Parts: sequence; structure tokens; C-alpha cells
Amino acid sequence: MKKMLIFLAVVAGVATLFWWHGRPQPVAVVLAEVERGRVEQTVANTRAGTVKACQRAALAPMIGGQISHLPVREGQHVKAGTLLLELWNADLKATVDLARRQAESARAQADARCIEAQQALREANRLQQLKADQLVSTDRLDQARSRAESAQAACKAARASEQVAEAEIAVREAQLAKTRLVAPFEGVVVEINGELSEVVTPSPVGIPTPPAIDLISDGCFYVTAPIDEVDVAGVQPGQPVRITLDAFGKQPFAGTVRRVADYVQDAQKQARTVDVEVAFVADTPLPRLLAGYSADVEIVLKAHGQALRIPAEALMEGDTVLVYREEDGQGRLQARKVETGLQNWDFVEILSGLKAGERIVTSVDRDGVKDGALAMPETRKPQ
Repeated sequence: MKKMLIFLAVVAGVATLFWWHGRPQPVAVVLAEVERGRVEQTVANTRAGTVKACQRAALAPMIGGQISHLPVREGQHVKAGTLLLELWNADLKATVDLARRQAESARAQADARCIEAQQALREANRLQQLKADQLVSTDRLDQARSRAESAQAACKAARASEQVAEAEIAVREAQLAKTRLVAPFEGVVVEINGELSEVVTPSPVGIPTPPAIDLISDGCFYVTAPIDEVDVAGVQPGQPVRITLDAFGKQPFAGTVRRVADYVQDAQKQARTVDVEVAFVADTPLPRLLAGYSADVEIVLKAHGQALRIPAEALMEGDTVLVYREEDGQGRLQARKVETGLQNWDFVEILSGLKAGERIVTSVDRDGVKDGALAMPETRKPQ
């Protein structure tokens, strides 16, 4: 009998050992607490955006010629109206000088004709008084009047010739201006394609060529970014934007939507986008920006403050979450359907289904993490 009891005890111990090793093991899970905070609905660019200068001009002479004067260098800051480049134009300068001298001659001739007309008018008026006293004949008075009218017409014609000569100066000066490049706005000369004595020619129609001078404003920048056609419907000018630049890490800069393009870019048939222009907020301190920097934008469409929220990675398909509950001294996961509101890459607004303080699973992609599974919170080491 004693041997039988020992045998049964051994069998029970082995069975217990097998049960112990074969029992379900709790899965380690990462938990987050349901809390209140700000939740935003946002859209972001599909491909990298670009920092652009508010003003940029690719300048080239309107006519071909030899560079005779190049007073600026690359990287130089210039004021509006500064001469950037000048072609050989001695012949055109001579024609301008000639036109001015011809205008002076025409002006002098007009002055002489008009003085003669005034004299002829005074003579006709004097004879009119004498005719009233019967001291001159009617024929003489008529001749004086004719001379006065003729002189007035000659004065008018001379003044018209003077105006033609002045217009000729404007024509010659316009031709001369074609040989000069001046800065249309204040900025920095970023590129010069040409040297002294080299010959430059204007671009043929439909064939772009490098500009002689590339001028860019250095005090005003904006970002243009492509937004997917599916997301752009809610984007409106004036909405707040967070801008990040690869050159400056994850540091965000404040901006606002300035303009939404009026058409869809369909160059890539499978990814149609709409260009959105974003301006930097005026009082935002900015680093030294360069046109051409890559940029990303996150446009805030809506925002709710102090909303009940959970991390976005906790939400599973079908708007369900796994709630961590302790039962009989051990943790267990429970699937729960929730109603969601605003959401972005970081947080999801919860309208119903959860309460503040409850703990939910964020590591939903781990093996064994499912409804009804035993679980234990994972203890993370401090960073």
C-alpha cells in the first residue's frame, strides 16, 4: 500500500510538471494609458517639397552681342536697378546721341516758327484796329490774317516734328536698353554664365538655355509641396502648417497655406498630386535658408484640444483595441470596439468605448497578442 501511494505521488508530480511547462505563457505587451490631449487631423506631402525664393529671375539679354561690362560676381548682393551685365553698344549709344541732337534742332526750329507765328498774329491784330479807323485796306488785312494763320500752322507742325524727335530718342534708348541687364529686384547673384568679351545669344524659341545671370531674392522664401489628390479637398488657404527641413533635422517651423494650385499634376499617372504653397509665419525665427532645400509639410485641417486619445499604433482593423485587464491576479487582453474621431500618425481621438486611465496595447503586431490572451506588461529600460 505504501508503494502504491509513492507511485501515485510520483505520477501526480510528473503530471503537474508537464502541466506547468505546457500551460499558456503570458505574452509581453507594451501598454499605453488612455489620456486627454490635443488631437489633429492632418495631411502631408506625398513626395518631398522644395524651398523656393519668393522672387527668382533667370536673366538674359534680349539681343546677342559681346559682353563688354560685367560689374558683378557670383554671391554678390545687389539692389534693384543695379547694372549686372552690358553688351558692346557703342553704335547704339551713338544713335541715341544723334537722336538727342536732332531733337534739340527740332525744338529750336519749333521755337523759331512759333515766335514768327506770334509776331504774325500781333501784326494781324494791329491792322484790325487800323481797319476800324479806315486807315488800311481790307485786302491788306486779309493778307495779314492769312500770314498769321499760316505761321500758326507752321508752329504746330514744328511742334509735332519736335515730338517725333523726342519719340525717336525713346526708340533709340529702348534699343540700347536691350544690351543691358539690370536687377529687377534686390537679391543675390547666384550664377553667371559668361565672361568679358564672350559672345552671348538669346535662346531660340522653344529651346531653353542657361541664363546669363541668375538672380534670387534672399529675404523671402516659401515651400511648394505635392499633396495627393485624395487629401487635398480639405486644404484651404490660411490653415496652419508644420514645416520640417531635412537640412535642420526634425525641428518644425510654423507656416500657413498660401495657395492651392488650380489643377492636378498628372505627370505620374499612378500618383496624381496638387501643388500647395506654404508661407513661413512672419515672426518665426528661421535659419539661413537656401532655395532648393527639400522640405516636408504637415497641414492641420482640424484640431480638438483635451480630447480623449490613444496612440495611433494601438488602433487595429475594424476600429478595435486590446484593453489590458487584470483578472484573478493575472493580466488578460480584451478586444473592444471604439468610435473614433480625428486622427493622425500620432494619436486617434476616441469618442466612445474607452475611459481615461484604462490601459491598452500598442504592440499589437507581436505574436500571440490577441483577444483573450494572457499578458504581462513589458518593463522597458530607461533610455
